[in-house]
Amino acid sequence: MQSPMQSHYAEQFQRDMGCTETEWLGWLPAAMGDCAWQQAGASARACMGSGALQLRWQVMPPRVIALMRMPVLRVNFEFQGLNADERYAFMKRFDLYMQRGGG
Repeated sequence: MQSPMQSHYAEQFQRDMGCTETEWLGWLPAAMGDCAWQQAGASARACMGSGALQLRWQVMPPRVIALMRMPVLRVNFEFQGLNADERYAFMKRFDLYMQRGGG
């Protein structure tokens, strides 16, 4: 569900996360790091230097594989005023904090 770490992040992209909204909101503060951010409903805005990141999410129907049901949270990322290196630096940390393993 969640994309593995990438080498490039576009200014806007969408991702399906394999988590509930409650889990997402529990992980979000650590994933945001030192960025000042505010949540408003199903969105959050983070300020980063001279730019910003707008997050919007929506609970989707669960994915069903045989007898397994996996929650799906669709998240839209929209960076504003950040270059490719700044986006990469933020997302590298963000992805590490959002990464979940199984086993």
